[in-house]
Amino acid sequence: MPAAPGGPRLLLRRLREAMAEPVSPQARLDRIVVLIAANVIAEVCSVYVVRDDNTLELFATEGLNRDAVHITRMRADEGLVGLIAQSAEPLALSDAQSHPAFSYRPETGEEIYHAFLGVPLLRAGNTLGVLVVQNKTYRVYSEEEIEALQTTAMVLAEMIASGELQALAPGAGSAARRPVSQRGVALAEGIGLGHVVLHEPRIVVKTLIAENVEREVERLESAIEDVRSAIDELVERGDVMGTGESREVLETVRMFAHDKGWLRRMREAVQSGLTAEAAVERVQSDNRARMLRQSDPYLRDRLHDLDDLANRLLRRLVGQEGQGAGGLPENAILVARSMGPAALLDYDRARLRGVVLEEGGPTSHIAIVARALGIPAVGEIANAASLCDAGDAIIVDGLSGEVQIRPTPEVEASYAEMVRLRARRQEQYRALRDVPAVTQDGVGIGLHLNAGLLVDLTHLHETGAEGVGLFRTELQFMIAERMPSAAEQQALYEAVFAATGDLPVTIRTLDIGGDKILPYMPALEEENPALGWRAIRIGLDRPALLRVQLRALLKAASGRPVKIMFPMVATVEEFTRARAIVEREKAHLRRHGYALPSDCRLGAMIEVPSLLFQIDEIAREADFLSVGSNDLMQFLFAVDRENRRVANRFDPLCGAAMRAFRLIAERATAQGCPVTVCGEIGGRPLEALALIGLGFRDFSMSPASIGPVKAMVLSADVQAVAALIDGELTKVTDGASIRPALAAFAKTHGVPV
Repeated sequence: MPAAPGGPRLLLRRLREAMAEPVSPQARLDRIVVLIAANVIAEVCSVYVVRDDNTLELFATEGLNRDAVHITRMRADEGLVGLIAQSAEPLALSDAQSHPAFSYRPETGEEIYHAFLGVPLLRAGNTLGVLVVQNKTYRVYSEEEIEALQTTAMVLAEMIASGELQALAPGAGSAARRPVSQRGVALAEGIGLGHVVLHEPRIVVKTLIAENVEREVERLESAIEDVRSAIDELVERGDVMGTGESREVLETVRMFAHDKGWLRRMREAVQSGLTAEAAVERVQSDNRARMLRQSDPYLRDRLHDLDDLANRLLRRLVGQEGQGAGGLPENAILVARSMGPAALLDYDRARLRGVVLEEGGPTSHIAIVARALGIPAVGEIANAASLCDAGDAIIVDGLSGEVQIRPTPEVEASYAEMVRLRARRQEQYRALRDVPAVTQDGVGIGLHLNAGLLVDLTHLHETGAEGVGLFRTELQFMIAERMPSAAEQQALYEAVFAATGDLPVTIRTLDIGGDKILPYMPALEEENPALGWRAIRIGLDRPALLRVQLRALLKAASGRPVKIMFPMVATVEEFTRARAIVEREKAHLRRHGYALPSDCRLGAMIEVPSLLFQIDEIAREADFLSVGSNDLMQFLFAVDRENRRVANRFDPLCGAAMRAFRLIAERATAQGCPVTVCGEIGGRPLEALALIGLGFRDFSMSPASIGPVKAMVLSADVQAVAALIDGELTKVTDGASIRPALAAFAKTHGVPV
């Protein structure tokens, strides 16, 4: 191909003029392919666009048979054009017809052309179409020619993404705007309907074509230097950024910021005629397209680092550094690659209807906070931040883990009706707030609240809960940028007691380790973190940490009763050691004239199966017990509850689990030791019904669960349920679940589950 007259800069200027002409979209596109063909001296230039059904349609051509426009279509995996769309890589061939992927389309008249160069039309790593040039001669396209065509393709991609081509054919050109349904992992239950607000949103590049290339090179060089300096300063200071990025992440970002290949590609893009902002976006879009198609998870993870660096550079170029959460519109749904819990708390909860994340599982820090705030959340939605734009309609289903982006009117109406039904049910539950939770045969059931933030305690009045059965102290540590001081911890506990008044409160000591890593503490590399150095094990090995927390707690509880619970206890000896530390702190406070709690009861969580074989001993030693059913089931069945392949393999209502729960209830009762269930199954009506039948009388759960569980309790007959379960457990010998029989019983007896 001969050297193009005027080069890519002239072509970009002409494209800008063509896109500004007051003509129809088809006329504009026809003019553009003529300009491209003339500039690169090609006999053919064609534009293929991805349709809603994921096929590629010929939208404009110069050189091929024009009657084939909007007629020629091919599957996304068909032909050379399909190969480019799938790989998101340029393809240059001296003889296209000899390539095994070549697909002959007689209506186009392309049989006389041999040389072929195609590049993907990319936006944020997504393929919106393919731009092709062809020549009759057998020739090799140069790297400069490929680069020039890729730069041109970026301008066309923005034209497609704007929706301008939708007028050319029904649904055409809307691949980036069509409805999208994705299934991820449910993090926090509930349904949210609203509009997308991007956390750290994509910078919209409005000016693509440079007026002064030399000036754009200077702007790019200056921005790169500023970003490098800022990252270097953060790494050297060792700060933890507001977004929760650790030093290791910053070191990786710094490495990319000094990568010569990345910088060279951006400079070349600017020199081809793009603005500095457009060059950054162009190069990052190419990076995303390549890395999203990698099977190596390490390489895919590096995409997040490159995204972060590109966003820093774009914010510097457009003058948007340091923007915080800011105000939210009504019915906002946050969409983010990842977020820290502190970032979520920065947003106005009253306007927030949901959260969608590319990363984060059910036990992640952000999921815990979302559940505490009562905000529907879904995680592990691949490429979420690139699938939608700010303001797009979106639905978050925190029950099924589904996310609907730009939903059809029918889907939106269906979800709106679900929300209305849930609202009516919530009204019914609110009507039960002051009704005592007593079964049909007169058995009182205690319903308590799980909490971890002060904002949770507002639900005490709303739900009519009898107290706080589990206050997770680690959330204060997880959302802080540094270790909370003794005074800060004491202030939190004083606020908790002030908010709960005379209602009982059970405070769990720090439960960190495993999946709960504090950002300011060095992460410990362990092959099995869930079975490693965590919870009470850390407290006993680092007694100063536990002593500071206990001293703050005992001071805050001055003159009032308090219950303190230790997590992850595996042996009675661990509990007695923890109790000795409490007694030591009480003695210290007495010596220094501090008033002690009026009553201080100490308990252990039953999460480790070893306690099932020490149940009589621990029930005699502890003042109370609490069953952490989430971890107990995980350890009992050797099932990682975050592993989708095995998480649902065992039913908590199976024979083995039911017998374990019955053992706890029977032996604790025999020893006169109160026992509460504070894991998730206690907040599900059918499972709670089974536990009541086994002998449990106290439960602690999320605020949203109290209404449904109370409605179940008010309709239940304990003796009948107990008789059913006893009968079923005598029949279950193969690990089967009693769920079907219990569900049938509930339906027959009118118990809402």
